[in-house]
Amino acid sequence: MGTVRAHVGPRDYRDGVTTTVPSKAAPTGVQYRIRHDDHAATVTEVGATLREYAVGGRDVVHPFPEDALPPAGNGAVLVPWPNRLRDGRYTYEGVDYQLPINEPDRMTSLHGLGNWQRWTATEHTHTSVTLELALVPTPGYPFPVRLTITYALSDDGLRVDLVATNEGDRTAPYGTGFHPWLSPNGADLDDCTLRLDAATKVTVDDRLLPTGTEPAARKFDFRTPSTLRDVALDDAYVDVVRDEQGLAWIQLAAPDGRTAAVWMDGSMDTFQVCTGDELIPVANRTGVAAEPMSCIADAFRTGERLVHLAPGQSHTVTWGATLL
Repeated sequence: MGTVRAHVGPRDYRDGVTTTVPSKAAPTGVQYRIRHDDHAATVTEVGATLREYAVGGRDVVHPFPEDALPPAGNGAVLVPWPNRLRDGRYTYEGVDYQLPINEPDRMTSLHGLGNWQRWTATEHTHTSVTLELALVPTPGYPFPVRLTITYALSDDGLRVDLVATNEGDRTAPYGTGFHPWLSPNGADLDDCTLRLDAATKVTVDDRLLPTGTEPAARKFDFRTPSTLRDVALDDAYVDVVRDEQGLAWIQLAAPDGRTAAVWMDGSMDTFQVCTGDELIPVANRTGVAAEPMSCIADAFRTGERLVHLAPGQSHTVTWGATLL
């Protein structure tokens, strides 16, 4: 099918009908709907955000309304860094930089620069949509990085590929992550179980910034599916465990056994998981944020797992979601 530019408006694939409809004045801009059999998803112009994804009418990710802003990072693409940066300050190749503080309670710069920008749709077919964003150099991040993200549906579920390309003449610090909230489909989170394929938990201070690591143990070890009753999470995990296909998973099983799941391939090796207990009322235990990431918080400062994106170089990550 042909290319659809963002100003044309999304194609509407509900009930199997393909039409081009005018975009509504939604806070997240144009709504790009894609469908494959009983898989249906909506990606927004603002932030290239995954606003909803369902299989057979059952939510895989916790949706938010078209007329609302995404709560608590719901569905966000986190670039050029995920999670928090202490005081918004970092030094790279001998130069000091200051980014805006957007989490004032903790005095951090949270979740990058791309989630409130309008991305341009370069292709929109029945089953996929591709959007691009050219990051404008700013005093806090003076690196022209171009981002291209594709959401595609198939029998296997949703697949997401993000490519970052450094279009500048000097190396750029870079990291990425994604912020889907797995849905319990109306069940109490205390009645659900979580599987998280990782062996090591990142320890944090009172600002949720990393201080070290420790083995995932007792109620924080989810390598075997375990109850979420009386468990509050806002934690990063490393040393992921992969299956025979090389995938690491976070799986949220509802009481009826149906399981909303996120996977990542070998391009990323870090998970963040959050039950939203402190996010009242926007996300308090309405689901589980299951976040594939290329690095943990504060990577611009620590350098841990940081990507050093050379001029002309591209960096690609892949993750996905499905209903089991």
